[in-house]
Amino acid sequence: GDKLIERLKSEGANSPADVVITVDAGNLWRMQQEGLFQKIPDSNQLLTKIPANLRDPDGYWFGLTKRARVILYNKERINPSDITRYEDLADAKWRGQVIVRSSNNVYNQSLVGSMIAAQGEAKTEVWARGLVANFARKPEGNDTAQIKAVAAGIGDITLSNTYYLVRLAKSSKPEERQIAGKIGVIFPNQSDRGTHVNISGGGVARYAPNREAAIQFLEYLITPEAQQIFAGSNHEYPVIEGVAIDPTLAGFGRFKADQLSAKTFGALNPVALKLMDRAGWV
Repeated sequence: GDKLIERLKSEGANSPADVVITVDAGNLWRMQQEGLFQKIPDSNQLLTKIPANLRDPDGYWFGLTKRARVILYNKERINPSDITRYEDLADAKWRGQVIVRSSNNVYNQSLVGSMIAAQGEAKTEVWARGLVANFARKPEGNDTAQIKAVAAGIGDITLSNTYYLVRLAKSSKPEERQIAGKIGVIFPNQSDRGTHVNISGGGVARYAPNREAAIQFLEYLITPEAQQIFAGSNHEYPVIEGVAIDPTLAGFGRFKADQLSAKTFGALNPVALKLMDRAGWV
């Protein structure tokens, strides 16, 4: 995301880009703030097929696939009934058992942003400090590294986007499939706001040489045919209803999703990062 933003800024009006696609509402919001998208206010398909909470309300960017940020655990060491909410991860009973990636990661910033929206900054900071106190090690690596560390017993619990576990479960390497087999999935907050859901998405570049074709391409990406290919390839959930979900991903179970607008938690990324830094989540 960062490199894409810098490239588009440096190219300016000379950019050949028509469509910009990236991961996370935080990145999409930043691109909008940098003036890298143009407004598409009149595409009936984009506005009616994509749920309102998964696109920019002003038409600058649109969610194309979804992922859930879930709690993963070591099946041999954790009883999943002991953890039902993100908030539970700050409980002192999990001291030395939680593994996560750094606060610089946009996925974590969006999750914390969603918590700020749900319960306010003060309560979220108390939670973040409790979470940090439960770290088994200093944050390092990506979501795959966290999953492998939980399987190895370095820690027992982690946060991860669902597609990372699907990748391991479908790997051509037997050792990676074995790792996936040791991991259980918890969809948090099913009794209240629902599990945090983020997006992969895109928009029409500000200086798109082929604006109408760019709009048509985004509209194509939300047809059932394209959703099957796109969501199936990146192991995410389709953004429109009625499209078959990857069988391994579907095997994690159905869940209640947080309906918070992606624009809201994306815009809260800078606030979330400052809060995480104050809490010692480096």
